[in-house]
Amino acid sequence: MTSPVIGVLALQGDVREHLAALTAAGAEARQVRRPAELAAVSGLVIPGGESTTISKLADAFGLLEPLRERVRAGMPTYGSCAGMIMLADKILDPRSGQETVGGIDMIVRRNAFGRQNESFEAAIEVAGVPGGPVDGVFIRAPWVESLGAAARSVATFEGRTVAVRQGNLLATAFHPELTGDHRVHAMFADMVRAAG
Repeated sequence: MTSPVIGVLALQGDVREHLAALTAAGAEARQVRRPAELAAVSGLVIPGGESTTISKLADAFGLLEPLRERVRAGMPTYGSCAGMIMLADKILDPRSGQETVGGIDMIVRRNAFGRQNESFEAAIEVAGVPGGPVDGVFIRAPWVESLGAAARSVATFEGRTVAVRQGNLLATAFHPELTGDHRVHAMFADMVRAAG
């Protein structure tokens, strides 16, 4: 098994936790802050954090258009929480000036599960992740309001879609990187390997 080179967008959010989870899942993990660093990876994780801040920093660092181009070209990309919002083609309730990378034919609602003090954990069955449910940590998490024809739900919680896959793109409303269970990251590493 090769070690795919996977970047973590290191502008804001839980970057260190994703780097550790990717390394534990057998990937070579690198921070990505500049277009040249993005060009050197085979896959990318967009971490949880604050989606408006990530959007504005990606624009300021000259990364927004290169990210969109790589996603359109088929680079495997995984977004958790704010990363899910960044991969959505549409946000139901965007902040002023907020942009997305897009790529997944879905509409998401920001902070859908409530405020910070309403954070929770739940056992989530994720299609494609063997070994039973993963522990999903939901922190000001989004949910998917609707999916287009190209996207498919791979996990739900209380009737709401909380994980989506579309081709080489994966998004979860929850944070698997905070639990010590690296199966979602292992599945993503396999997606990067399969993409070549």
